[in-house]
Amino acid sequence: MNPAQAQAVAGFFVPAVRLPGERWCRNEMKQAAPDWEIDTQAIRAGQSRTQEHEHSDPIFATSSFVFDSAADAAEKFSGNRPGNVYSRFTNPTVRAFEQRLAALEGGEYCVATASGMSAILCLALATLSAGDRIAVSVNVFGSTVSLFSKILKRFGVIADFVPLTDLEAWERAITPRTRLVFVESPSNPTCEIANIEAISVLARKANALLAVDNVYCTPVLQRPLALGADVVVHSATKYLDGQGRCVGGALVVNDKDLFDKLFDTLRTAGPAMSPFNAWVFLKGLETLPLRMRAHCDNAAAVACWLTEHPAVQRLYYPGLTTHPGHEQALRQQSGFGGILAFEVAGGRESAWQVIDATRMASITANLGDSRTTVTHPASTTHSRISAEARDAMGVRESLIRVSVGLEDPSDICADLARGLDLIAERSRICAA
Repeated sequence: MNPAQAQAVAGFFVPAVRLPGERWCRNEMKQAAPDWEIDTQAIRAGQSRTQEHEHSDPIFATSSFVFDSAADAAEKFSGNRPGNVYSRFTNPTVRAFEQRLAALEGGEYCVATASGMSAILCLALATLSAGDRIAVSVNVFGSTVSLFSKILKRFGVIADFVPLTDLEAWERAITPRTRLVFVESPSNPTCEIANIEAISVLARKANALLAVDNVYCTPVLQRPLALGADVVVHSATKYLDGQGRCVGGALVVNDKDLFDKLFDTLRTAGPAMSPFNAWVFLKGLETLPLRMRAHCDNAAAVACWLTEHPAVQRLYYPGLTTHPGHEQALRQQSGFGGILAFEVAGGRESAWQVIDATRMASITANLGDSRTTVTHPASTTHSRISAEARDAMGVRESLIRVSVGLEDPSDICADLARGLDLIAERSRICAA
């Protein structure tokens, strides 16, 4: 690796844009937040102390709430008066998480859900009808592919899959019937980078909504709303938690009418986040900026090491100047993230050998954890889609995805070397 590559990989780019000052949560309850930097927002935004004057955010472990009178109940149920009604759609702990995440994303409104996939489903239910089409990047998470191409198809919603970086293909795919454009950037698992701003222009021309899955970057590294997106999608299960403890999701928007549709869908359909999980995510957000910077630094170190290993045939990491999306990542991200993927010679057998040889890394499909995780996407996260679709996404049998954790990067490299060294030695023997 040349010095320019090393510098590009190791650098962390501090965002220049400060967050707006005020945020609104559901039910029009105003949350005052000064013009804090993102590290402060992650700790302070969304907190509203009770009469007990607690320092840490409390957990409101209650299914329902008591009203002052029958008239008070009627007013709150109708939405004419702000307040808590039922924890399926109004809970103070969940609301605090929504406010804090909205502040971090530079958004006005947030709806928290039971999982990342339920967030995407809530978005679809709120915005799509039979006969509508979705333009979706071809290399999204496997369950997202299945939701769009199988489940929603049964209800007359058709998904058109588009190469993430091909703007001409996006222009062809976004038609007058397209109501939703959905992209994941960086993509899972090959880390392709979308030109979010350019895609937003195409979506706006067709009067379609643009939703961006921001799981890989989080608002610390990327703010899609500032790039023209209408919706930011999160699986809070990943980096927002950061320790693999709870499952949850969220949608962040700026438009009040869109928020009302999302909230009404959540209220009726019920994919609700539990107060306990919301509290865990609140605690996770407090350290999110610190963790994301450390994940970036560690992933950069591991990527540099992998570029030199003879068993690695191809490496996918946007921090490398050789990555096709490197320049685009520099323009719209403030860091390159903690996820990378690489291919080895020998297909599935060799990929599994590398994974099975690890002793420290966790063999699990989850990502965004403080612990390094390693998985074989073709047989796990993307196993329910066809081999042809996987091939179009670049999810080959030789591909391994690594979510680089917060351990010392030298230990992560040493752990991966157990299997990679075996493959390299086998290649040397065969060559001899």
